[in-house]
Amino acid sequence: MADKVMTPDEVAGRLRSGMTVGIGGWGSRRKPMALVRALLRSEVTDLTVVSYGGPDVGLLAAAGRIRRLVAPFATLDSIPLEPNFRAARESGALELTELDEAMFMWGLHAAANRLPFLPVRAGLGSDVMRVNPELRTVRSPYADGEEFVAVPALRLDAALVHLNRADRHGNAQYLGPDPYFDDLFCEAADTAYVSCEAIVETAELTRTAAPQTLLVSRHAVTGVVETPGGAHFTSCVPDYGRDEPFQKLYASTPWPEFSGRFLSGAGEEDYQSAVRAWHKEQQ
Repeated sequence: MADKVMTPDEVAGRLRSGMTVGIGGWGSRRKPMALVRALLRSEVTDLTVVSYGGPDVGLLAAAGRIRRLVAPFATLDSIPLEPNFRAARESGALELTELDEAMFMWGLHAAANRLPFLPVRAGLGSDVMRVNPELRTVRSPYADGEEFVAVPALRLDAALVHLNRADRHGNAQYLGPDPYFDDLFCEAADTAYVSCEAIVETAELTRTAAPQTLLVSRHAVTGVVETPGGAHFTSCVPDYGRDEPFQKLYASTPWPEFSGRFLSGAGEEDYQSAVRAWHKEQQ
């Protein structure tokens, strides 16, 4: 089996301006932040980002890398609205396709199954149809004749996800309370990159956890990146919780100041070192 181990910057080097990139996780939970930071160190821009949005969206929006965002929300969880997303949206810096959470999920399902769309009830009778006039409805061809929203497939050029553990071949495991649809992001994409807290032997993935935690299969994965702390400052339960003090700093600090101190280094270790230095200052 192929060894798919890569670095964060090698992943970013595979991405191109204008791509549609799906980012896994949910809000400020288990986001592939090390991969997002690597993307910020690259020259890639003009992206369509597909995400249950959190600080991944905020960082990329603040840096001017997003042309269009497809999302049901953009939140930091303990801070309801992602501040850099809000600033970008209010200034008109990005286009927004806002979908209901269920519509978003079924769009990923459609893409994962290589279907052009899937019919759903979600969205009918709501303003989702008004703010997305390009959406269409379909009627059941059977006796019921029921009307549904035809949710278009959310096809991705690339997916970025973060899980707790993976092997060198691309099998990846979550150990927290929720899969956050990371498997759908990978299946919906032409290429998928998994960062993880630790790369382990394949046998270790099933030795201490239930088989159903093996969320992502190697057939859908292009590259694997070992990045301890790679979801920071979002949570990666049970390895660590959300770094709430640092998240508050992020949400309250002007972008030039935040990015200058924490995101101007040459690599992920520079970011982690800057975070440790900041925490030490708070003691």
